[in-house]
Amino acid sequence: MKKSPPPSLAVFDEQIRRNAQPSTPGTRAEWDATILRHVNPDSDGECSVIWSELDAATADDAIAAQVAYFSRLGRSFEWKYHRHDGPSNLPERLVAAGFEAGEPESVMVANAADIAIDVILPESIRIETITDAAGIARMVALHDQVFGESRPDFGESLLAQLTDSPDSMVPLLVLDGDRPVCSARIEFHRGTEFASLWGGGTLESHRGRGIYRALVAHRARLAVDRSIRYLHVDAMPDSRPILERLGFIELTTTTPYIKSV
Repeated sequence: MKKSPPPSLAVFDEQIRRNAQPSTPGTRAEWDATILRHVNPDSDGECSVIWSELDAATADDAIAAQVAYFSRLGRSFEWKYHRHDGPSNLPERLVAAGFEAGEPESVMVANAADIAIDVILPESIRIETITDAAGIARMVALHDQVFGESRPDFGESLLAQLTDSPDSMVPLLVLDGDRPVCSARIEFHRGTEFASLWGGGTLESHRGRGIYRALVAHRARLAVDRSIRYLHVDAMPDSRPILERLGFIELTTTTPYIKSV
């Protein structure tokens, strides 16, 4: 059967960026001229610039306005820069304004129906849906183990989203017997044709066994069950080859620029 074309960059920008709705409870979306930002009043909540439409004449003033706004709130924030965002020297302007660049990621997209394939896991391994606080706690403990950091705010945000907006996310845990070895989630964007895939960090002892690939396919089936057309992933270098073999393509890249208080 002939596969459908993946979404264009214009479709991605319009649905995921220009009209991005906060997934975290308590976060509000605000427009400031041609800039869309997400603001959470909680000290650990999300603060970020999601979308900007700037040129050489407006960029510096717009950057300064966002720095001043978040400074008044006493908050650090992230500017979610994408490779095609204007002006062409926006990264240099952000650095000049005191931002620090993070690691770039590939923005990958695919048709969900093309990715919802059967992947056979080793007999002892299963994928379990998380439905409660205990499951979120196990997910966060695994995340901390895989990435070598403690993120209690991550768990609090996930639990709040699962409690307040259960239809917006499905968190998953991969178990080898009773031992958590990988975790991930899929988030559904209301009013769009997209779902986003996040996570997939796997214990070193269980890498190379097809777990991440199976998780992608499992989440694709969840998307198809909800009549979601497209999948989106911000992929690190280790994940990109797996996603490409499954049929994802790169639309652009994204780099976080962080302005600390």
